[in-house]
Amino acid sequence: MSEFSADWLALREPVDAASRSMRLARVVADALPRYRAVDILDLGTGTGANVRYLAGKLPLPQRWLLVDRDERLLSLAPKAWPARCLDLHQAVFDANLFQGRALVTASALLDLVSDAWLEVLVARCAEAGTAVLFALTYDGRVDCAPAEPEDDWIRDLVNQHQRTDKGLGPAAGPTATMRAEELLAAAGYHVEREASDWVLTTPESQALQRQLIEGWAQAAAAVASEQAAAIDEWRDRRLAHVSAGSSQLIVGHEDLAGWLPQK
Repeated sequence: MSEFSADWLALREPVDAASRSMRLARVVADALPRYRAVDILDLGTGTGANVRYLAGKLPLPQRWLLVDRDERLLSLAPKAWPARCLDLHQAVFDANLFQGRALVTASALLDLVSDAWLEVLVARCAEAGTAVLFALTYDGRVDCAPAEPEDDWIRDLVNQHQRTDKGLGPAAGPTATMRAEELLAAAGYHVEREASDWVLTTPESQALQRQLIEGWAQAAAAVASEQAAAIDEWRDRRLAHVSAGSSQLIVGHEDLAGWLPQK
């Protein structure tokens, strides 16, 4: 998987929390058992933002298992729950991780994994009978204001980069939520989706906007290195809008919840 810094995860966490679908979190909470402890598997935990967001919204008592390949990030996750440093390719093939779970969840993960990985994930969840909640999957939409002529071109290059291999095969990228919905529905799940866009319009969002613009320029240059000069010019103009306090960015994300009908 691509590496993420603790600083980046900390920068995005409050925006993630403000953007997520409260309704889908409630829907999943209502689908979970009330008569026993709720066992939850969190994939790609990072520093634990998904745990911090959901723990107060799901039935009690809870037993979480936190899984990430980066031991450094896991060391910053909530200490109340056990954590396993495990490559996600290995994790999804370990049926024992899924058995007995009431919920399998992840945040900002599905667009980084391959279609084949998604297929195995859904099969594991269906075998175990778990509900699922996958939050903040990037869906390919980016709107920038004030507009620059190259905005759509850069977005298209970024979306091409999103589909490159992030360590689990060619990534599903912006189509990940749609593909997950198809797979879950075919496995008998009831599925609901809801937008969870980042809306970055305030002075408090400037640091995150700068990181995004820098990251988009790097991704675009990785796809079209021969256009590096034009990409750098676009980056500099977009950063100038941030410095002037006039920049507004909307980054498309989706949340997805799924559960199996009661038998």
